[in-house]
Amino acid sequence: MPTPDTLQRETHKLEKRLCRQVGQAVVEYNMIEAGDRVMVCLSGGKDSYTLLDILQKLQQRAPVDFELIAVNLDQKQPGFPAHILPEYLSRLGIPFHIENQDTYSIVKDKIPEGKTLCSLCSRLRRGILYRVADELGATKIALGHHRDDILQTFFLNMFFGGKLKSMPPKLQSDDGRHLVIRPLAYVAEKDIVRWSDHRQFPIIPCTLCGSQENLQRKQVGDMMRAWDKQYPGRLDNMANALQHIVPSHLMDRQAFDFAGLMANGVPVPEGDLAFDTPELPSSFPIPLTVE
Repeated sequence: MPTPDTLQRETHKLEKRLCRQVGQAVVEYNMIEAGDRVMVCLSGGKDSYTLLDILQKLQQRAPVDFELIAVNLDQKQPGFPAHILPEYLSRLGIPFHIENQDTYSIVKDKIPEGKTLCSLCSRLRRGILYRVADELGATKIALGHHRDDILQTFFLNMFFGGKLKSMPPKLQSDDGRHLVIRPLAYVAEKDIVRWSDHRQFPIIPCTLCGSQENLQRKQVGDMMRAWDKQYPGRLDNMANALQHIVPSHLMDRQAFDFAGLMANGVPVPEGDLAFDTPELPSSFPIPLTVE
């Protein structure tokens, strides 16, 4: 059983890691600049609570001044405890805005029983949040997607969409008027779970889609968690791979001019790989399936 001193040290290490990883993502992708007004989208889940919490810590020590405003979209789901977030944010003393829109009724009306609700719900929520960002004068929209979300999206696109595509840490919004940032892009979900437990955030479950146990995203998430448990470090390697793309060694003719490629007499820096099997660490586990 860990002693109180051990738990305190581990929690301190976790806080430092979270702040370092979020700060690294912010700097490397130039997510937040001087004078920014960052709209932090707060759902009531562990991810968005952690996002707001760590951004507040960085705000206190950042070399540039920026504002934070928390925004929650109350979608009028039955049983939603509307008092929790206003009370929590009031205790924090942070500016916040609660947007009331009954997207729940729209989604339930449009989507047949048994079908997944996330796609329509996400589109409706996105449009509302873009409008709110305009009204609040926000220069950046911060979302709570973390490293594991990014990897899940990569696999979903590859398995079911036939594309090598994921969630970028920073992107331009659909309407071209906003910048969306994901400061938790380097953060592992298991660290967010630990931090959420430590901070005892008042978690609000998503009753709209949380019961849809057969969602493809959940299945991919279960697969990744099994990998992480059986093969520690695999998710880190995959996340690192998304930052080191080699277009000449894939098959996308738009990303690399294969048709125009000719022998030019210039040595290839990586060496002649034409007939070589890529070398992998001897301990790299081959099985990719989940029992």
